[in-house]
Amino acid sequence: MIDKIISLSIKNKMMVSMFTMALILGGLWAIKTVPIDAQPDITNNQVQVITTAPKLGTEDIEQFVTYPVEVALANLPGVNEIRSVSRFGLSVVTVVFNDNMGTLPPRQLVSEKLTEVRKNIPKGFGDTFMGPISTGLGEIYQYTLEVDKKHKGKYSPTDLRTIQDWIIKRQMAMLNGVVEVNSMGGDIKQYEIKFSPNRLQAMNISISSIFEALEKNNQNTGGAYIEKDYKANYIRGEGLARSIDDLKNIVIALRDNTPVLIKDVAEVNYSSAIRYGALTKNGEGEAVGGIIMMLKDANSNEVIENIKDRIESIQKTLPEGISIEPFLDRSSLIKQTISTVSGNLIEGALIVIFILVILLGNWRGGLIVASTIPLSLFFALIMMKITGVWANLMSLGAIDFGIIVDGSVIIVESVVATITHRMKKNKAEKKSMDYIVKKSASKMMNSAFFGQFIILIVFLPILALEGVEGKMFKPMALTFAYAVLGAMVLCLTYVPMISSVFMKFPKNDKKSWGDKFVIFLENAFEPILKFALKRGKWIFSGAIAL
Repeated sequence: MIDKIISLSIKNKMMVSMFTMALILGGLWAIKTVPIDAQPDITNNQVQVITTAPKLGTEDIEQFVTYPVEVALANLPGVNEIRSVSRFGLSVVTVVFNDNMGTLPPRQLVSEKLTEVRKNIPKGFGDTFMGPISTGLGEIYQYTLEVDKKHKGKYSPTDLRTIQDWIIKRQMAMLNGVVEVNSMGGDIKQYEIKFSPNRLQAMNISISSIFEALEKNNQNTGGAYIEKDYKANYIRGEGLARSIDDLKNIVIALRDNTPVLIKDVAEVNYSSAIRYGALTKNGEGEAVGGIIMMLKDANSNEVIENIKDRIESIQKTLPEGISIEPFLDRSSLIKQTISTVSGNLIEGALIVIFILVILLGNWRGGLIVASTIPLSLFFALIMMKITGVWANLMSLGAIDFGIIVDGSVIIVESVVATITHRMKKNKAEKKSMDYIVKKSASKMMNSAFFGQFIILIVFLPILALEGVEGKMFKPMALTFAYAVLGAMVLCLTYVPMISSVFMKFPKNDKKSWGDKFVIFLENAFEPILKFALKRGKWIFSGAIAL
């Protein structure tokens, strides 16, 4: 079978050349489209159920919120683990599912259970909802709002937080690949109504009646439509409070046909929500910023590029003197990681090419072998794109060019040896070169093929890993296996074809620098080998001792 493939490749040079060109084009396409990140995402398949209850202490959160949620979710199919955190005003229950269940089915199961969970939690004890579809590596971009020196003191933390929540966050959340934007720092703007107990008592007004008045007089409503002159005029009642004055003039009750307004019994001012933390930057006081969470399995490099483009457009809508300044940008880490990997790959490839040319003593043969390096890499990238393997430090860093070129080295070296020792001065026709390459490749490819196949078998245990270990090391094993598989295909097709085209007969029988170097190594190694063979017991004992 191997001999037939080699023979067909040599005969159908044009077809193999077209497939090689397609491989190059596909590899260039894969380089631009394969997902890129700094390291593998090892987060397990989890769904978080979050409940916020600002009034409750830790003990009540655990008893009335966390425990009912855990009980309701414990018997869902595919659950591996449930863990929880209960703190003042916050409950987080993390449900870990089997990885093979995917992302959306577990969320559907949890969503169906939340209806039951909400019934078991006492009224007023918080709102229960699912966390975003993100992972532990989802925080891809963090930024702060900076005020320039000219406008320093013009904007308070409350103003900056309002800009973050109502301008930046809303525009950023519409980006493809962004699943959530979290705000940090500053004061959340609220309207505060301070009652006067004496006035309430004097007018015989209860606090509940004020709540009811605020609720009924702070909303818009619709009234269908009125048809007139063949036109539909839609009715809309506007009662939404838009300012402090609107709140002050809400009617609470009537006393002697005189309306009692909010401002008659209370003071209405701007205030802020209860704070649970703050954000500082560089020790220069309080700051306001945001964290952008990426959708699970999204391409972080593309998402960050979209974020940067959106920031440029948002910047034009911000008040004068305010700018968005990033302080955590995942793309910087990705660029440094890929730069490191690319540098190592290029240096490794150059070293391998240099050694090949020297040891083979034939620059044509060395370049033929060296050309399999980028072609194998293109094949691996195409397979990574097809199978969804990400390009990162673990996957690309696993590629070993010395092993990749092993099969092509054996074939080309056999061709060079055959040409040098048997037909040095025979200016044969092109047909004779096809014959030599076919004979040499067929003779050596069985050994090369099975040697590379054994290397692939070595990685099978890694592919059997599960959980965190599997997420960490499977990309490495798959990428390396794809590169070796590509090298095997090239050894059967591309290498014999290109060797028959570019390899030439030597003009004289002068020894090349590669021959001289190999003879030097043989002369140095032969006495060592004889010494070891005569003292086999000592060598064996030394190996056991080591």
